[in-house]
Amino acid sequence: MAIWKSKDLRNSILFVLAMLVIFRLAAHIPVPGVNAVALKDFFNNNQVFGLINIFSGGGMQNFSIVMMGVGPFITSSIIFQLLGMIIPSLEEMNKEEAGRQKINMWTRWATIPLAAIQAFAMINLLRSSSAAILKGITPFDLFAIIVTITAGTMLLMWIGELISEKKIGNGISLLIFAGIIAQLPNTVQQFLVNYDSSMLFTIVGFIVIAIITIIGVVIINEGQRNIPVQYARQVRGQRAFGGSTTHLPLRVNMAGVIPIIFAISVILFPTMIAQFFIHANSHLLASIAQHTISLLQNQLIYGIAYFVLVFAFTYFYTEIVFHPSQISENLQKQGGFIPGIRPGRHTTEYLAYTTHRIIFIGALFLAVIAVLPLVMRYFTGVQSLAIGGTSLLIVVAVVIETVKQIESQLTMREYDTK
Repeated sequence: MAIWKSKDLRNSILFVLAMLVIFRLAAHIPVPGVNAVALKDFFNNNQVFGLINIFSGGGMQNFSIVMMGVGPFITSSIIFQLLGMIIPSLEEMNKEEAGRQKINMWTRWATIPLAAIQAFAMINLLRSSSAAILKGITPFDLFAIIVTITAGTMLLMWIGELISEKKIGNGISLLIFAGIIAQLPNTVQQFLVNYDSSMLFTIVGFIVIAIITIIGVVIINEGQRNIPVQYARQVRGQRAFGGSTTHLPLRVNMAGVIPIIFAISVILFPTMIAQFFIHANSHLLASIAQHTISLLQNQLIYGIAYFVLVFAFTYFYTEIVFHPSQISENLQKQGGFIPGIRPGRHTTEYLAYTTHRIIFIGALFLAVIAVLPLVMRYFTGVQSLAIGGTSLLIVVAVVIETVKQIESQLTMREYDTK
């Protein structure tokens, strides 16, 4: 009830809900000239593109104007974050507000060609498929569809940034969350239609995995280590300042749900590009594309790659958002220090060492939870478990992150009113 008593917070939440409604409406505006029945069967029988459909919020399965979802923007973000760790000038720009704004602008611009390329690849894949999904379109129709789909991706990117500005949650994560939730009624309907008594073991297994996933994600997101910080006492005239003791919280998983989103985006990208070149005139190129698809369709290789990517991206994103040198510098400026650790370089090294040890546990646990549905799928042979487990992981992490941000907003407003 406290949420609705605060007018600006209530307006922010209503604005976010309105943006999500616009997203869901756009996901049901189809591009003309598509065989909807053949398209639905294609995605139901393809695990890789089923995952792509999750990230487009069902827009891919509907061949809507937002069929690419926020995937191209995520890919663009990964590219510039990787470049920031390789190119010193970009790393320096990322330390300043003006530099970060410029990098964000470049990320948005790079999203446009990435969206167009991915849309072109997907259209050619559907045109070359055995099912009559997309036939008989002219070059002008192809150009118009690509422009429309690219504009849809840019629209979602803009909506995501508007949501993030309200500080109710990460806009991109909330869009993916809304897409997953929107598919829940259809999933339940399909389950009821196809249910029989032989599926009892599978259902129990899915429930167990769901409970383990929820508990695991909550533990990892809420877990933190408190580093004690002592502030030196200063005497000015007749008054004394400082001398207090507090703590610096280091979360076990600082990256939230971002490693999962990044990992799936990266693992799907080669398969999607390979699907585009599978009918190439060059025998070598077609052979490489076919080998890439076959390699990632191997459940063991797919699971190992997924595990490694989630683990690596947890470390990678933590390095981006957590800077021990800046924290050490700020503590020193404010007269603070960690008991037993000298200020400056020693504090930086201590924070980096402690963070890496904590993140190792978080990254390992998150990666295990991510591949757990794949392990269950290996024993049951049910494809929906793998997709459902990934969706559940994202949903739980996004809900926790959003609730914490809302609680933070409420706490801040309570201080303002005192």
